[in-house]
Amino acid sequence: MGLRGIFNPALMKIVIGGDEPDNALKLKTLYHEYAHSQLHGLKSAFKDRPRAYQETQAEAVAYVAMQNIGVDTGNYSLGYVATWAKDKAVIHSALSEIQQVSNKVIELSDGLTKQLGLQEARKEPEHDLKKLSAHDLNKSYQGLQQQVQQARNPQQKSELKNKLNDIHHEISNRTQKQLQAL
Repeated sequence: MGLRGIFNPALMKIVIGGDEPDNALKLKTLYHEYAHSQLHGLKSAFKDRPRAYQETQAEAVAYVAMQNIGVDTGNYSLGYVATWAKDKAVIHSALSEIQQVSNKVIELSDGLTKQLGLQEARKEPEHDLKKLSAHDLNKSYQGLQQQVQQARNPQQKSELKNKLNDIHHEISNRTQKQLQAL
């Protein structure tokens, strides 16, 4: 597989490779390169950081952003971060910037979701998501995804999407806590 994506700081341009068949990984790559654009652009305070630091930051942001929308890229992202961040000190020192850009990406993603009508007024979850294990959250997410695809009634589909959004937020909150614990 070739280059997944690249950010060109001189042109302030992001290019995503076309040979990746998995759309989720394409989106993760877009988040990764967007993080580079925010953290490592020509005018960024972090542009001169070592490459390992930059790659750790960018992939961690992509991981958090994907968790926010309910897609677990841990198999890829955690291996990628482990390759670059051989020293835990790199992750610790990068954490604050990772959180800032992750929050910005999540806000942008949530804003687009609202603009596209994919999210309606939030409702209280029927059960306490905080009590579910990560495995059960993932199973709930997958089950709801199938229900959304099969739903024919627009109102039912909208309610299911709201439940998916609740799970996304819980996954995002847990991911933020995990990053802080590093």
